[in-house]
Amino acid sequence: MFNLKFILFVTGLVILSCRSETTKDYATISGKITNHLGKDGSLRSEDGYRKVIKINKDGTFSDTVHVGGKGKLFAFSDGNEVTTVFLKDGYDLHLVLDTDEFDETIKYTGKGAENNNYLAQKLLLNESLFTSEVFGLEEEDFKGALEKNTDKLFAFLEETKGLDADLIAEEKIEIQDSKANMMETYSEIKATREANAKLNGLPSPPFNNFENYQGGTTSLSDLKGKYVYVDVWATWCGPCKAEIPYLKRLEEKYRNKNIAFVSISVDEKEDYDAWRKMIKAKEMGGVQLFADKSWKSDFCQAYHIHSIPRFILIDPAGNVVNADMSRPSEEATVETLDKLLSH
Repeated sequence: MFNLKFILFVTGLVILSCRSETTKDYATISGKITNHLGKDGSLRSEDGYRKVIKINKDGTFSDTVHVGGKGKLFAFSDGNEVTTVFLKDGYDLHLVLDTDEFDETIKYTGKGAENNNYLAQKLLLNESLFTSEVFGLEEEDFKGALEKNTDKLFAFLEETKGLDADLIAEEKIEIQDSKANMMETYSEIKATREANAKLNGLPSPPFNNFENYQGGTTSLSDLKGKYVYVDVWATWCGPCKAEIPYLKRLEEKYRNKNIAFVSISVDEKEDYDAWRKMIKAKEMGGVQLFADKSWKSDFCQAYHIHSIPRFILIDPAGNVVNADMSRPSEEATVETLDKLLSH
């Protein structure tokens, strides 16, 4: 015969357990970041909330957030890399990612994982839909692509099961707002390209005495007599890092040709060590340079560089062939270089 006191004790534990589950007034977010860049992270929301997330040397972290009321979207950052997370009181979310391929490696487990895995997959979908080629279309063609791609994002939202109602409401607004923002971005890119086109055929704005990873400094004038394919990038830029394998293939393909491949980092000074670490880890070749004033360097300003990656092609005389050159991953790049270097 069971002891009555024992039964009452166990029943009390169950009741207390249920209460703690239903009255938890905060969310927990933890995780493991591989190849952590050595800085603390942060959580930010549009209503002004900001919290520093302490990230240990081994890339692990754990913290709590009092969300209150409805679920809410936050920007989670590790250094300059950012992703969106959806948190709600009661969530116990765990994420893993690798900074070498930040967006591609984000995975969530725990309570709230289904909502956040949707956000991670939607980000990749968004990147696949709005490529540099799409932004290179004529305006009417871009508008058509924008309508189709927006429909695809709404379809992805609708077909993803088990999402929180608060997130669904947020996403419907965000996707619609993003459509307007994409149109603004297209207009800005078009204006920049038109300004850059005026540089084609003219002497290139120079870069002078940028620190060289191999030692000393390098200026554009040091490379006169060669074609120069310039890659403007940063260690925190996902699309930039995605181009590195293709850039390495170009370097190998044209190893004995009259061309120099120059990568100019616009990382801030506090990211200098991360720059050197990434070059070594990824065995990056070519001429690796560190811009003197990041985005504000005279070279970047002259080329109207406001987003990266950005590629530029300069001829042996120092004149601009293309101020907005195609990326290493694009077939047009090989076609152009083959034509120029075959002479």
